[in-house]
Amino acid sequence: MKTHWIGLALLWMSAAASAQGQVNIICSVQAEWCNLMSTVYSRTTGTKVNMTAKGSGEALAQLNAEKANPKTDIWFGGTGDPHLQAAEQGLTLEYKSPQLSDLYPWAQKQASDSKFRTVGVYLGPLGFGYNKELLAKKKVGPPQSWADLLRPEFKGDVQMANPASSGTAYTMIATLVQLMGEDKAFDYMKNLHKNISTYTRSGTAPVKAAARGETAVSISFVHDVTTESVNGFPVGSATPSEGTGAEVGSMSIVKSGPNTEAAKKFYEWALTPGGQQFGLAAKQFQLPSNTKVGKDPRMTDPARIKLINYDYAKYGASAERRRLIAKWEREVQNQGR
Repeated sequence: MKTHWIGLALLWMSAAASAQGQVNIICSVQAEWCNLMSTVYSRTTGTKVNMTAKGSGEALAQLNAEKANPKTDIWFGGTGDPHLQAAEQGLTLEYKSPQLSDLYPWAQKQASDSKFRTVGVYLGPLGFGYNKELLAKKKVGPPQSWADLLRPEFKGDVQMANPASSGTAYTMIATLVQLMGEDKAFDYMKNLHKNISTYTRSGTAPVKAAARGETAVSISFVHDVTTESVNGFPVGSATPSEGTGAEVGSMSIVKSGPNTEAAKKFYEWALTPGGQQFGLAAKQFQLPSNTKVGKDPRMTDPARIKLINYDYAKYGASAERRRLIAKWEREVQNQGR
C-alpha cells in the first residue's frame, strides 16, 4: 500500500525534480506521515529534508525560542490554533499560494484569518471514541451527544486530554463555549469532570486507551478513532448531535528561516493532490484541504455531521486561549470529584 502511494507521488513530482538545497521542517502530524513526506520529497527533488517531529505546542515554543535566529523553514501540521498564534506573534511569513482557489473554503479562511501567514492542510472533526466490547459488557449504548457523556454509567470511564498541552482538548473547550455560551459550557465541564478518569498530556492518548480497553469512552478527533479501528481495535466513533467543532490542521513558512525559497517549494508541493496523499498512506483519515483529492469512504464527511460555525480567529488568539485554559484549570481541573 505504501509503495503504491509513493509511486503516485513520484509521478506527481517528476516535473519538479530539478530542486536542490535543503529544507528544515517541524512536522506535527503522525510520525509515519512525516517520514513518508520527507522520504518522497527528498527522493523526487534532490532536496535534503531535515525533519523534526514535535507536537504543535512544542513547535510553537521552539519557533519562539529561535525567533532571533530561526533554524526552521517550515512547520507542517498540528492543530491550527498554534499556527494562528505564530502568525499573530510575527513568527511566520506572509505568503499567498497560487493554489488557494483549489482548496476548500475552510482552508482558505485559515489563510485569510492569519493574513496569509498559514493555510489549512486538513480538517478533523471532534467527537467521541468508544470501546464496543466494554460498552456491550456494561450493556450501555455509545454516547451520541455531549449530554450523554454526563450519564452516571460513564462515571470514571471517560478520558480526555489536558487543554494546557493538547490542541484536541482546547478545541473541545472552544467548541462548547461557542455552542452553549461560556457560563453553561463551564457548568457542563464541571459536571463532566465527575466522569473523567484522567486528563492525559497527549490528544491521542484517550482514544488509544479506549482502543486497548483501559477506558470506555474518549473525547477525540474522529479520524484518530478511525486509525485505531483500521489497526484492528474494537472501537467506534460518533459526533455529538448538538453540534461539534473541528481542527484545521495547518502549515506555515517560518519568517527569516535559513532556506525560505526551498520552504516555498515544499509548501506548494504539500498543497498539491499528490502531496496530500500521505496522511491516508499512513492510516490517518483527516480530510485533505485540496478539493481535487479523492475522498476515502473511511473519512468523516463534514457535510454529514453538525459542525458549528467555529470562530478560528477569535479562539486561536493567544490571549483568549490562555484565558480559557486558565479558567478551566481553576474552575474544572482543580475541583474535587
